[in-house]
Amino acid sequence: MSTTTFKTYSAKPSDIKKKWVVVDVAGKPLGRVSSQIAAILKGKNKPEYTPHMDTGDNVIVVNAEKVYLTGKKMTDRQHFRHTQYPGGVVLESPAERLKKDPTSLVYNAVKGMLPKNRLGRKLLANLRVYAGPVHNHTAQNPEKIEL
Repeated sequence: MSTTTFKTYSAKPSDIKKKWVVVDVAGKPLGRVSSQIAAILKGKNKPEYTPHMDTGDNVIVVNAEKVYLTGKKMTDRQHFRHTQYPGGVVLESPAERLKKDPTSLVYNAVKGMLPKNRLGRKLLANLRVYAGPVHNHTAQNPEKIEL
């Protein structure tokens, strides 16, 4: 037996280097893009990934209005919400949501793929979604990545 010992690496706050990335989702399927964005937010694409820490990058999503769903999901699927008043059930299709608020479809898809705890809420704060190609984070020098 080898006398070499193995230790699990755990990132310290001083080891974490966060950067800004821009993701263009125009003409891409919603679920595929959302899962990749969630992995970047969690930091799973980095070698220093630590499950209980925010090791991910800040993500800017542009062209959220041009994302699509395959098949007839855009019209047949129903999103549920309740107004908290009696009889206040509101059902709307993704197509209706895309018309009303183009960013909500991508935002909620990524939100559903993050952990449901304090860390997940902190990670979600690193996500910025814009309907068109213009964003106001040029001062952070974001790098454009292709998913």
